[in-house]
Amino acid sequence: MAVTATNLIQGPATLYQGAFGALEPTDTAVNTTPAASAWTDLGGTQDGVKLAIDQTYSELEVDQITLRVGSRLTKADFTIETSLAEATLENLSMVLNGGTAASGAGWKSLDPIVTSSATQPNYFATILDGYAPQQFRRRVIARKVLNVDSAELAYTKDKQTLIPVKLAGHYVSEAVKPFHIVDQTT
Repeated sequence: MAVTATNLIQGPATLYQGAFGALEPTDTAVNTTPAASAWTDLGGTQDGVKLAIDQTYSELEVDQITLRVGSRLTKADFTIETSLAEATLENLSMVLNGGTAASGAGWKSLDPIVTSSATQPNYFATILDGYAPQQFRRRVIARKVLNVDSAELAYTKDKQTLIPVKLAGHYVSEAVKPFHIVDQTT
């Protein structure tokens, strides 16, 4: 296989948040901005946006053969990781998996969710829009995610305040896959 520069990818991605079950853009709309009525742009990021897919396989072996004779998938996880460069209360609410927002003349606030461990979390959906080969667009729709990383706001003299986020994908149903990837081709 020859390496072709047009197949190499470099460039930023944009993250959007929507409600769990939000109306997804069609595959044919891969090069358009998702509808603002369902999807909120999370703003700038720093150090890129990473989609990680981790698969764990159990080995099948027999005494008579030294090599692995087969494998079975026993676990699969996917995450979307980045640092949000816009340290807004809205982004902090997303990283906290919800909260109670209030606002008035000249102020707004956020109170975190405080519940029992038996309470179902507030799942949401995410769209990662980035580049595909040949400078086309690639869209990853993660249908059911939660932030599973610690939330922090670091204020330092010589560094920008960022909100780290690690969105873990979750099973939806047999008919609805946990994520969908589509590339633009023309």
